Amino acid sequence: MFRSPAKRVWTGFALISVATLARAQKPTAIPLVPAADWSVLSTSKADLNTIRQFGGEPAVEREYGVVSVQIRNCRLGGRTLSVLVEPSPDPSSAYGLLTFYRTETMAPVAGLPFAFLGSDGALLAHGRNFFRVPRVTGAGFSDNDLSALLFILGNSRLQGEKPLVLPAALPQPGLVPGSEKYLLGEEAARRALPGFRTDLLGFSLGAEVQSGMYSTGTGRATVLAINYPTPQISRAKFGELEKTLGLNQDRGGESTYGKRLGSFVIVVLNAGTPAIGKGLVDMFAFSGQITQNEPYLGDKPVVVQMAELIVANIIFVLILAGIAIGSGFIFYLSREFAKKWLPKTQWGAQDEATIITLKLS
Repeated sequence: MFRSPAKRVWTGFALISVATLARAQKPTAIPLVPAADWSVLSTSKADLNTIRQFGGEPAVEREYGVVSVQIRNCRLGGRTLSVLVEPSPDPSSAYGLLTFYRTETMAPVAGLPFAFLGSDGALLAHGRNFFRVPRVTGAGFSDNDLSALLFILGNSRLQGEKPLVLPAALPQPGLVPGSEKYLLGEEAARRALPGFRTDLLGFSLGAEVQSGMYSTGTGRATVLAINYPTPQISRAKFGELEKTLGLNQDRGGESTYGKRLGSFVIVVLNAGTPAIGKGLVDMFAFSGQITQNEPYLGDKPVVVQMAELIVANIIFVLILAGIAIGSGFIFYLSREFAKKWLPKTQWGAQDEATIITLKLS
C-alpha cells in the first residue's frame, strides 16, 4: 500500500475489439465519449443546507472543508438539470467526498477518472470540486446523457489547481467495489463505521482514515488504514487501540487484529478467525522510500511565468555584471591607495618595478 506516492494512474480506452473484428470482418467504431449536446445555462451560489436536497449531509461536507456550494443549471434539448458543485480545499478532500457518497451499486464511468453512475444519479471528483448529478424522476435522462454531462464537467479547465495528491489505494484482492472510504472526521466515520468508537481514531490529532470492506468467504471484514502525522503519534494511538479493542486476541467473531507500520496503524474488524484477520493485516507492507513532491506551477498562465523567468535571468546577469565591474573598480582603488601610501610594498610598487627584464642581447 505504501510503496509509492499517493497518486493514481488511470488507463485509457480500448479502441479496437479484436474478437469483434474477427467475427464481423469489418471495422467497428466504438464511441469514446457519449454524444449529448449539453449546455450550461447559469451558475449560482447556494446555501450549504442545499446539499440535503441532493442526498448529502452538511455536517459531513464541513469535515471535508466545504463551506459553500454552487448550483449549475444545464440543458439538453428542451430539458434542464441542476448539478450541485461543492468546492473543497484540495483534490484529496473532493476525492474523500466521492468515496464517502459512492455506493456499491455505482459503476465507474469508462474513460473518466473519479466518475461513478448509479440508479440515484452520478458523482464526479474533478480537481478540488465534487459534483453531484441527480437522476430526476420523469425527466427522461438516460445513462448515456448523464455520462456525457460528466465528461463535460470532468474536462473543464482547472484554474490554479494544486498538484494531485491522493491517498494510496487499499490492497485490491478481496476489496468490495464501492466500499472504500477516505475519512477526515468523526461525523463521516460514524456513518461509514456504525458501531465503532470513532473517538479512538484520533481525528483531532490529524488522523486520516481509509476503510474498506473485504470478502472473506464466510462474510465481510472491515479494514482500517489510519495515517497519523508522525510515527510517535501512531505509536501512542496503537497502544490505546491495543488496550481498548484487545487487538490480536482470539475472541471469536468479535476479534480485532492490527499492527503498526511507521506512521500507519492497520486495524481489521469482524475478521471471524485469526487466520483471516492476520491475512488481511499482512496485506499491508511499509516502505521507507522517499519521493519528491511535484512542484506547484502556480496560478499564472505559462506565458506569464516564462516571461517572468526571462526577466529574472536578465536581472541575474546584470547583477553578475555589476559585481564584476564593482570588483574591478575596487581593485583599481586599492592599487592607487597602495601606490600613494604604501609605495615600498609589492602591492604599492610601480608597475615598471615589478617587471622582470631579461637582457639577452
